[in-house]
Amino acid sequence: MTSRREFFKNLGMAGSAVAAASVGSVAMAALPELITMDKPETMPPLQPANGRLYNPVVTLNGWTLPWRMNKGVKEFHLVAEPVVREIAPGMKAHLWGYNGQSPGPTIEVVEGDRVRIFVTNRLPEHTTIHWHGQRLPNGMDGVGGLNQKQIPVGKTFVYEFVARRPGTFMYHPHADEMTQMAMGMMGFWVTHPKSKHPLIEEVDRDFCFLLNAYDIDPGSYTPQVNTMLEFNLWTWNSRAFPGIDSLNVRKDDKVRIRMGNLTMTNHPMHLHGHEFVVSGTDGGPTPIASRWPEVTTDVAVGQMRQIEFLADEEGDWAFHCHKSHHTMNAMGHDVPTMIGVDHRGVVKQITDLIPDYMVMGERGMADMGAMEMPIPDNTLPMMTGQGPYGAVEMGGMFSMLKVRRDQKPGDYRDPGWYKQPAGTQASEWMGPVAEAPRATTHGGMSMPANGKPVNQELTVRKPGKHAGH
Repeated sequence: MTSRREFFKNLGMAGSAVAAASVGSVAMAALPELITMDKPETMPPLQPANGRLYNPVVTLNGWTLPWRMNKGVKEFHLVAEPVVREIAPGMKAHLWGYNGQSPGPTIEVVEGDRVRIFVTNRLPEHTTIHWHGQRLPNGMDGVGGLNQKQIPVGKTFVYEFVARRPGTFMYHPHADEMTQMAMGMMGFWVTHPKSKHPLIEEVDRDFCFLLNAYDIDPGSYTPQVNTMLEFNLWTWNSRAFPGIDSLNVRKDDKVRIRMGNLTMTNHPMHLHGHEFVVSGTDGGPTPIASRWPEVTTDVAVGQMRQIEFLADEEGDWAFHCHKSHHTMNAMGHDVPTMIGVDHRGVVKQITDLIPDYMVMGERGMADMGAMEMPIPDNTLPMMTGQGPYGAVEMGGMFSMLKVRRDQKPGDYRDPGWYKQPAGTQASEWMGPVAEAPRATTHGGMSMPANGKPVNQELTVRKPGKHAGH
């Protein structure tokens, strides 16, 4: 984490930085300290140093923005700027974000807090910030041209309002929105309840992250901003597996996970080994009577879903989007399926001319995770990541919930791989295998065939049936 107390002075902006956009009565001797982050790891929860107490969240591969108290007002400083974000080891992207990262830092406040946010624009174009889901004065809603003037390059605007209701929210631009959000400009906001709430239970671990996506051509660094649906990098907090940290908890912890979706499509989020309930949306906590057990919940575009569960099953449990292409990294969508096609001969002829050529899909795509396929610089393999038993064959929106009985309260460190007790892991069957029954008639049962079917010539390639397999 980096602090620069006199950054406006160094930039020669001290006298003219604060624009009297909405709060002209605020005459500050200096802006709140600028705090930035350049590490991609999950930072520990930020315990409140002043103001009302609360149980802080942990932002997956992110951090919470510190504040200062000024005459009873919580003051934050966000800087919109170009950033470099490591998507996963081996690939970095040139994005736009806040305070050194994309997404920007999480903002945590308490219900009833008066909040003042200074927003400095270091982008190459104007911007604003919309406080997604908040109840606030119309002039603070952040829609450029409608509620306020755009924030010009090099200027600082100030937003001020009361955090009126507890819940989980997001922030993002409402200026050149397609470009700026495609470049990674977004962040999380959590408003904690000021007292015990009938619909908000206390939890032991509280995680949050944003679902976002990018279209970055292999070998390049900057996202395509005109892409509508054909994204090739599906990320949580601008990280793709294996760059996404695991969610590490103690056995029998009550766990809350808050997920916001600022991609262009929905994401059915699926947790292995546990059932959960949807306890909140960006509209607030859900009524108790509306909750039922799930293992997958769909998070639509512009929505937040908050899930809660008891982590009572020890192990390393997969947690991922259930759209299979969203658990892969950069890939081509127009590659033909070659399953079962014997193209070994033609591959030899092609590689004599193009040494780096590699055909895909004769036996499915799992081989891609193990092969050292030549790829451009700054590009991630489609499937990657090694587990304790081999390739995980995943990418994109995938991580793990790691539940351990010996994980100490408040300890978020990775406990390593889970060692299954004897007799509790799938293994090879060493006994006899019965022959599978085969149908001997065409049709039959309640729907017999009409007439004699024509025999079709079909050769199925099976493992062990020819050399090389």
